[in-house]
Amino acid sequence: MKKLMIFIVTALLIIGCGQSYEETKRLTRAQRLKLWREDSAALKIAVMPTLDCLPIFIAKDHQMFDTAVDIRLKHFNAQMDCDTALIRGRVEGTVSDLVRTERIIKQGIPLRYVAATNAYWLLISNRQLRMSNLKHLNDRMLAMTRYSVTDMLGDIAVDSAKLKPEQVFRIQVNDVNIRLKMLENNEMDALLMTEPQVTQALLGKHKVLLDTRQMDMQMGVLAFREKEMNDKNRMRQMDAFLKGYNEACDSINHYGVRHYSDVIKKNYKLSEQTLKQLPDSLKFEHAVAPRQKDVEKARQWLARK
Repeated sequence: MKKLMIFIVTALLIIGCGQSYEETKRLTRAQRLKLWREDSAALKIAVMPTLDCLPIFIAKDHQMFDTAVDIRLKHFNAQMDCDTALIRGRVEGTVSDLVRTERIIKQGIPLRYVAATNAYWLLISNRQLRMSNLKHLNDRMLAMTRYSVTDMLGDIAVDSAKLKPEQVFRIQVNDVNIRLKMLENNEMDALLMTEPQVTQALLGKHKVLLDTRQMDMQMGVLAFREKEMNDKNRMRQMDAFLKGYNEACDSINHYGVRHYSDVIKKNYKLSEQTLKQLPDSLKFEHAVAPRQKDVEKARQWLARK
């Protein structure tokens, strides 16, 4: 009889635990579904640890976006991952460059340009190699990302130096932080990148061979999926986003980049020395569509690929 009672109690405990487990699974599924619905309804933007994203980071962290509107940032270290998220509809918008976005449009996904960013790119060589001009790229490794402005600039550099394309070894390094580390660890001869990685590289006394600020090129862009922007709720979200974005631009222009060191420390892997050397006078423009001549540059380059 005693053994029977132990068996019954044990069986009841097992049944009870089973119900609890099933209940936990059901609640977990419900929670996951709730989170998925909330994320789907939110306006999501793919961002990277590059300085052209700074107004978005500031607007988010300093509550410049309307709190009644759910705006979420999806963080990536490689533009390829931003592209994938945009193409698959996991985000509505992304900070990118015109070469990449025009290629996405060519692939059949209409995009709307809502802002040209102030991004600029430099071609920087390893200081140990003492490369002083673009001709010295001959037989050297150049880190870049395929089908991006860095790919286009690689072609411009090769053509300017009158080198043959096969004389420069293009190495695809998508992660911007890894690209910088490869330069710092003397694993790469030269690379193309933007801020704030540029400032950190220059602190290491690496040499500038090309600078888009001297080439009348403005290739940075903030783009959104056209399909999403036809929805009234999305348009309301976009209005809130752009209002906060413009407010953040005004604030940076007034106080300077380094005033927002709290945001920079949170979103960028920078040394204190690099933070202090960031271009404090860098200006950020309100959301205005990119220049048509820059769009055409991207299209013409892609047509030749």
